[in-house]
Amino acid sequence: MELDEKDRKLIKLLQEDCKKTTKEYADSLELSKTAVYERIRRLERFGVVTKYVALVNKEKVHRDFTVLCHVRLVQHTKQNILRFEREILKLDEVSECFHISGDYDYILKINVSNMKEYREFMVAKLTAISNIGSTQSSFTIKEVKNSPSVFI
Repeated sequence: MELDEKDRKLIKLLQEDCKKTTKEYADSLELSKTAVYERIRRLERFGVVTKYVALVNKEKVHRDFTVLCHVRLVQHTKQNILRFEREILKLDEVSECFHISGDYDYILKINVSNMKEYREFMVAKLTAISNIGSTQSSFTIKEVKNSPSVFI
């Protein structure tokens, strides 16, 4: 799907605040409400826009202790990789998981309330997953930038 300049601006507006009315987007883009509505539906139909979510203030819900955990698997068989990934999907504390290159196999972004809760997560949940060889955790000091937006 080819994106024109209006599509790009619309995507940026949707990423900033997807709860605005079609009229508000139309006014910003100098298009009709119908044209904006059709553009949004087309972006959804082609999978450019995949879902709309509410962003939660982690501090308000006591999940602002963020840990980046590197995980190394013991063996890199297809079965072990798929099993690990299937188990990670079940862990609510893990907000992001990336299969990476380099010394480690995965980086997990974990949100919990404090160090005690992180230790409990590690002992009871993460290390219970078979085939983990080692982990290395980094604790965030300050979140400098956190944007769910994709630069278009």
